[in-house]
Amino acid sequence: MTSAIDASSAEPAPPVHGGHDASDPRRWKLLALGALGVVYGDIGTSPLYSVRECFHGPHALDVTEGNVLGVLSLIFWALTLVISVKYLVFILRADNHGEGGILALMALLAPAGKGVARRTWVVVLGLFGAAFLYADGMITPAISVLSAVEGLRLAAPDIFKTWLVELIAVAILVGLFRLQSRGTASVGALFGPFMLFWFLLLAVLGVWHIAEMPSVLRAINPMYAVDFFMENDWEGFLILGTVFLVVTGGEALYADIGHFGILPIRASWFAVVFPSLLLNYFGQGSLLLRDPSAAVHPLFEMAPDWALYPMIAVATLAAVMASQAVITGSFSLTLQAIQLGYCPRLRIDHTSSDQKGQIYIPTVNRALMIASIALVLGFQSSSNLAAAYGIAITITMVVTTLLFYVLVHHYWKWPTWVAVLFAGFFLGIDLAFFGANLMKVFHGGWFPLAIAAAIYVLMSTWQDGRRLLAERLRASMLSTELFVADLLTKPPIRVPGVAVFMSGNPMGTPLALRQNVAHNHVLHERSIILGVQTAEAPHVEESNRLETEEIGEGFYRATLRYGFMEEPNVPRDLTRMECLGENEINTVSYYLGRETLLATPRSGMYMWRESLFSFLSRNAQPATLFFHLPAHQVVEIGAQVEL
Repeated sequence: MTSAIDASSAEPAPPVHGGHDASDPRRWKLLALGALGVVYGDIGTSPLYSVRECFHGPHALDVTEGNVLGVLSLIFWALTLVISVKYLVFILRADNHGEGGILALMALLAPAGKGVARRTWVVVLGLFGAAFLYADGMITPAISVLSAVEGLRLAAPDIFKTWLVELIAVAILVGLFRLQSRGTASVGALFGPFMLFWFLLLAVLGVWHIAEMPSVLRAINPMYAVDFFMENDWEGFLILGTVFLVVTGGEALYADIGHFGILPIRASWFAVVFPSLLLNYFGQGSLLLRDPSAAVHPLFEMAPDWALYPMIAVATLAAVMASQAVITGSFSLTLQAIQLGYCPRLRIDHTSSDQKGQIYIPTVNRALMIASIALVLGFQSSSNLAAAYGIAITITMVVTTLLFYVLVHHYWKWPTWVAVLFAGFFLGIDLAFFGANLMKVFHGGWFPLAIAAAIYVLMSTWQDGRRLLAERLRASMLSTELFVADLLTKPPIRVPGVAVFMSGNPMGTPLALRQNVAHNHVLHERSIILGVQTAEAPHVEESNRLETEEIGEGFYRATLRYGFMEEPNVPRDLTRMECLGENEINTVSYYLGRETLLATPRSGMYMWRESLFSFLSRNAQPATLFFHLPAHQVVEIGAQVEL
């Protein structure tokens, strides 16, 4: 019933949040504060485990001055080049009419391809990148909460055994995921102020320890990173996979520009997040140089003894908020995938009457919860999880860089040498991180690879299956004009009222309409053939929402258009049709075709993929619910279709 359309065919509406006027100081500051709580939760909890893994993880380095300064130099330049320059300066400009994220970028680029091959590669890359974001959504809650709770072992190792720490982490995760159905609107306002407190706490602890050894600031000099690689050779390269943990929240900056806008996100980073993280990382380095034994958990060792338990509590809350941001990001990603035709229809609940972006998708929430708990119980420590964490985001960042190259070269028309120089420089950084993380495949990196492969198969199968189904239906489709002309030779009985026949292609005659006439020999006085299309833009102007055409003999053709961040509501938007009288929408009969899909050895897809598509189709949310159709006004007419 739905299909994707080029964004050019429907003018996009301004973004719900991202388009706020930056000249309103109060609104601008509130958005910047909100960005601290949502956008920077993931990257803000990296100090819990990043430095520790370099000197206490599976590939631990000796705590020497050269190693500590080398790692700090790598951290400084990773945050500067990857986050401050690549994402904050460049990638954030690649918004799709105010919305960001890898699927939004893919939707922006797909129509721009001048050939089938380029469009195919853009879609493949986009789906792979999105698949790895789901893997990240499973790992982030597990590693963030577990690394925070592990501080209890530092406080009382005799009491908080490994199994008890795991149990506490699982209990927190269960509570977090169970609360999703109630929404976060009521507590979301607290996220920003709390994360501001968290970043200030990181900064204060960092300044305190830097003051004990100011010479640690020498690590800003990139030569310390160069010397580090020269001294450590292969081990130095492997540690890149751990250093990458400091930038794992980079994709969140891009995905959330639709909620907060580019300027508030940039302001939050450069005014609060960036300096706070650097101060804390350098403070941890100073502590390690003075006390190498602090490598067990340097962040918690930075706090005075009396503040250890409060520090653990604050860190746990920060981890929960970081997890919350990733979970809600997964919901938004799924909504985009559904609307763009890469995911079956799923139940979507709105948890706030005021904020459109507050949604809850039970299927996604359940999958993330089960996976996160399984990761905690299976990997047992945040050190073990760190190996699985980096590879998912490195691949997503590689994909983002490649798609951005396509955008600037083929869409923005940058000179070829500039586009190649940009992509080559940042792709070199991304691939270096990816190569280092690839060495961890057998130590946990297999998990995001397996999850992403499975999700990619599901999304690509759904996309290809819908295309194949449309081809099969199109092969037997009769144009509406010919159908109406044929009716005139033997007119059926006409009954009062209006019937709406949903169709994936409103230019043809829906199967439900043909079946109704063939078997019931009756038609309503007015029949509307309705197609619902999704624009490759986040929002569609209300003036472009509905397009109608009178065919004749009581037949009308209508098309409703929605952006990929909007939910269809057919009854509400059909009231715009002139052929519908006042309140007549309440008596309309909606006819839907329900196809029973049969996997066959015919050319199209492999049998196992056809069977998978058939399974996904049977278990998708009914069109009645997805399009907000009144159940008592819906008639479904079934037919078998061979794939």
